Amino acid sequence: MAAAASVPVRVCHQEIVKFDLEIKAAVQDIRDCPGPLSALTELNAAVKEKFHHLRGRIQELEQMAKEQDKESEKQALLREVENHKKQMLSNQAAWRKANLACKIAIDNSEKDQLLQGRDSLRQRKTTKESLAESASNITESLMGISRMMSQQVQQSEETVQTLANSSRTILEANEEFKSMSGTIQLGRKLITKYNRRELTDKLLIFLALALFLATVLYILKKRLFPFL
Repeated sequence: MAAAASVPVRVCHQEIVKFDLEIKAAVQDIRDCPGPLSALTELNAAVKEKFHHLRGRIQELEQMAKEQDKESEKQALLREVENHKKQMLSNQAAWRKANLACKIAIDNSEKDQLLQGRDSLRQRKTTKESLAESASNITESLMGISRMMSQQVQQSEETVQTLANSSRTILEANEEFKSMSGTIQLGRKLITKYNRRELTDKLLIFLALALFLATVLYILKKRLFPFL
């Protein structure tokens, strides 16, 4: 019976230790919280819930201790309950200190932000004249740029006009080239035709010469060798 009763006691003790560690970690998170207050509020809500669970487990352990049959086991569990209660009180004190430190840090941060805002306003007032001077310089620079752009536009127009004239010249040269190409092709055809006629004339002259020589030879044969 005692062995069966020790199981829930051990489970309850483990849960108490778990919640104790979680509370310590949450208190450290509160101490390191950079703000804002809404984040601190969320952390505190989580810590409150963990304290609620821890307190319930300690009460359960205390009730189990009172139900023990052996006086020695009862007293041992009651001592553990007292230790857990002291640890819980220590965690609560650390929780309050962490909240105080965090709130002070958040307040100081907000004050620093306000001071920075005032310094920023003061800097804006002191730099108003320099901004006006800068604006004047920028205006002059823009006017100079506008003049340069006007000159560049004029140069671009002249360049476009030059390109247009060059384009017309190229088109005219292209037309002349086409006409010259036609003339060259015609001359090539005529030369080819003349070459062919020259070949024909040479062939006719050769045939006429051969006929002439044959005639001369025939006449010589009849005169010189009539018996043949």
